[in-house]
Amino acid sequence: MRRILLVVGLLIGPMTLGANWNVFRGDPTQNGVASGKLPDKLDVLWKFSVEEGFENGLAVVGDVVYAPCLDEHLYALDRATGKQRWKFKGGSFKAPPAVQGKRLVVGDIDGNIFAVDLNEGKQSWKFEARGEAGGANFEGEDVLVTSHDEHLYKISKEGKLVWKFKTEGAIYGSVSLTQGKTFLVGCDSKLHVIDTKTGKADRSVDLEAQTAGTAAVFGDVIYIGTMGNEVKAIDWKKGEVVWSYKPRRSDGFYSSPAVNDSYVVVGSRDKRLHCLNRKTGAAEWTFLTGNKVDSSPVIVGDRVVFGSMDEHLYVLNLTNGKELQKLRLDGAISGSPAVVDGKVYIGTQKGSVYCLGAK
Repeated sequence: MRRILLVVGLLIGPMTLGANWNVFRGDPTQNGVASGKLPDKLDVLWKFSVEEGFENGLAVVGDVVYAPCLDEHLYALDRATGKQRWKFKGGSFKAPPAVQGKRLVVGDIDGNIFAVDLNEGKQSWKFEARGEAGGANFEGEDVLVTSHDEHLYKISKEGKLVWKFKTEGAIYGSVSLTQGKTFLVGCDSKLHVIDTKTGKADRSVDLEAQTAGTAAVFGDVIYIGTMGNEVKAIDWKKGEVVWSYKPRRSDGFYSSPAVNDSYVVVGSRDKRLHCLNRKTGAAEWTFLTGNKVDSSPVIVGDRVVFGSMDEHLYVLNLTNGKELQKLRLDGAISGSPAVVDGKVYIGTQKGSVYCLGAK
């Protein structure tokens, strides 16, 4: 079966709420940093449950939470109550959603890209891809989306192909953007720096291993974890490796890193969250959980929040890695949290979406 991407027209009225979480890691650079701060204690404010799981991140825009599910539906949930506003039937959804203005973009496992008007629920256009897609990002009004068919696609707001970039392997993550460039990593073991206007690569850098996550951008440096058990920092303008971190024992980094001015934080299949000095790559601390950490962490002020396949959500002190809170949810967590206005939104593989905040 071909994979389907869904683009939904989204009308957003006057907003009294704060920041949004529009794309996989919070903004186009995919750096996994949220504004504001978390309360001293997180409590479950609401929970929405279905029969199948939520494997990836959510989008939070205005007063709605958007949750793509393996049960072949994209759910729109009221942000205050968790009650379902609507659901859209597609294929089995695994990729995180992305929202820009009046559009929501998300992939399912069937191989097309649909544009649907949200008010009427009707298809505006359809574009076909030939493999499972990762998350989407936006360059102007155009959509950038990856696929397991070994291509990065740029699609116009009318649903027409602008350009496509061919790699030599499947692409699991999303793409990051800054300064007119997009950054592609995947199973060809390379970082590609691509001009967003032309779709041509300025340069490619050997990562020496395949990747499953999404690269984070901070200034002129890209940060990415590999399946070869390394985290690399690469000067994307020079095409040079700045530093490389490899722990003694690791089973690969499938998580996407969160990056701020001081730290790079990323999960590993060695069951640990690793915090590194952003400038040197030296380990600041590691934190051991009960199972692999594929969930991509989010930095919120002086804290970092992430999930583990051990069915817990963790909140740690960012500076020293001390555990501040550990919450048992109803299933394994592989998706990245979305953090908006001091609340954490996250799905589980059991089939629930949680909103956690201060009661």
